[in-house]
Amino acid sequence: MFPLTSNQKPKSDPAPSVWTYRLNRLMLTPLFRVTVRLVLPVAALCLATWVYFSDAGRREAVVIAKNEIVETIKNRPEFMLNVMAIEGASRSVSEDIREILAIDFPISWLDLDLDQVRDTVAGLDPVEQVKVHHRKGGILQLDVVERVPAVVWRTKQGMELLDATGAPVGLLKTRAARGDLPLIAGPGAAAAVPQGLAIIAAAAPIKDRLRGLVRVGERRWDMILDNDQRILLPEDAPVQAVERIIVLHQASDLLARDLALVDMRLGARPSLRLSDNALRELSRIKPIYVEN
Repeated sequence: MFPLTSNQKPKSDPAPSVWTYRLNRLMLTPLFRVTVRLVLPVAALCLATWVYFSDAGRREAVVIAKNEIVETIKNRPEFMLNVMAIEGASRSVSEDIREILAIDFPISWLDLDLDQVRDTVAGLDPVEQVKVHHRKGGILQLDVVERVPAVVWRTKQGMELLDATGAPVGLLKTRAARGDLPLIAGPGAAAAVPQGLAIIAAAAPIKDRLRGLVRVGERRWDMILDNDQRILLPEDAPVQAVERIIVLHQASDLLARDLALVDMRLGARPSLRLSDNALRELSRIKPIYVEN
């Protein structure tokens, strides 16, 4: 090799320095690369956030700003409800709904729990179903399906209207107010309304004489007719027992006779009980037949 002259500069070494070489080697390590690119920035961000929010004044300012933004959004005209519309409900039920909800309009539907509104309205006895939604024009819409009264249930506390499933509909002040509905009585009668309605339907040929049904022992029914005749129905298959009575009545005017009770609890051996007048008359004429 020839020595360098005074006017010549040494050429730079193209090889990387030791530290550059080590850094490049570290960057090839997955764990180090993730640490540098992800862990360190996240840690720095968390540290900066903690330092910023460690001051109570800054925290309060952020909360106030957040609440102002939320209130601004909620109070926009497109989110405001101004009135409530109730469809499918009678006047009295509509008044009860408005009273129990007691919503102070105008109100943002973002502040209103529609599920809670639906559950509250559905908790009313006359309401079978309800759908709650909001529609254009700032209207809170309630689509209500009322229960249809099917029977009058007489209890010690008074009279109550029930639907075909036995669910309560409302109280009744006088029987004359719903004379078109059949009457039932007795403890546990509400739980057996579907069966009671089936019995009443089977007794359609004598519906003008039927005063009502009485639940006995929460197990079976008694039919009460207009002349205080009582028909004791079995616990099992009471509808078939009524159909048998109707056939006997149509064939031989069974229920037109002076009977106090028709016992159908034993289907293979129905029994009859005469009324007091019939018993007295029988006692009177019995000696005559004996003498003859």
